[in-house]
Amino acid sequence: MQGQGVGFLGLGVMGQPMALNLLRERQKSPAEGTPLVVWNRSADKCVPLRKAGAVVAETPAEVLRTCGTVFLMLADGAAVDATLGRGTAGFAAHIRGRTVVHMGTTSPGYSRSLEADVLAAGGRYVEAPVSGSRAPAQAGRLVAMLAGEQPAVDGVRPLLAPMCHEAFDCGPVPNALLTKLAVNLFLITMVTGLTEAYHFADRHGLDRDRFLAVLDAGPMASAVSRMKAPKLRDRDFAVQAGAVDVLKNNRLIAAAAREAGLASPLLDVCHALFTETVAMGHGDGDMVSVLHAIEARTKG
Repeated sequence: MQGQGVGFLGLGVMGQPMALNLLRERQKSPAEGTPLVVWNRSADKCVPLRKAGAVVAETPAEVLRTCGTVFLMLADGAAVDATLGRGTAGFAAHIRGRTVVHMGTTSPGYSRSLEADVLAAGGRYVEAPVSGSRAPAQAGRLVAMLAGEQPAVDGVRPLLAPMCHEAFDCGPVPNALLTKLAVNLFLITMVTGLTEAYHFADRHGLDRDRFLAVLDAGPMASAVSRMKAPKLRDRDFAVQAGAVDVLKNNRLIAAAAREAGLASPLLDVCHALFTETVAMGHGDGDMVSVLHAIEARTKG
């Protein structure tokens, strides 16, 4: 029988802090029942949630069986399909009466087809990708983009508050993912430009701290530059938004652009640089690891 609990599937770099924030909020209202039911393919990622009071499920099916609303923060469409049992005989039984909230980044076409299958199974579907990296996820300062049938979107919106400080209605699926890809296009090109500017200043022997101070005092300063510029200065490549994930997003944006017949010249350059970054073995580093590819192209 369907429960009224809330589930969270996928506790990676972004999912774990998001789920922790959701859990803490639900613990403030014990009358709501089970605070949060979570699952992750790698069991070690569940440990902080278990310690914080979440119920750790043995399988995704257990989460779906006990929860009326289930958030997905999974790597790609293949992971979503495997986790939901999509294409199997049990899919409809798992999904019927539930609200599936797809928060990861996949192609718009994939999300459209997933929505069709969820609705056909008697479930509700909300597309809810987020903008932000690990630090905003930890602070509950992500920005959500929502798409789907309005009653389902309205039902999910209050649950997003502990994770996202803003949530925007984008219309029907896949408009939320298209919006996310447009935002990511700006992010990727901006951080790559910042990295190249830092490389230029550094190789000219300029004082690194002064360069960062000038940048921070000027009109180009932003939350992103204030987060990423010190990482470049300190050669701190600890992951906030992974280079391999940026490359995946870059590919999704490029594919959506090609499908619509759009040019994406800046993105194409970034695509090449992040491909080189990952090929050099820096895929697990932060997106500022693109510095390695830029340095490799510099002679001397």
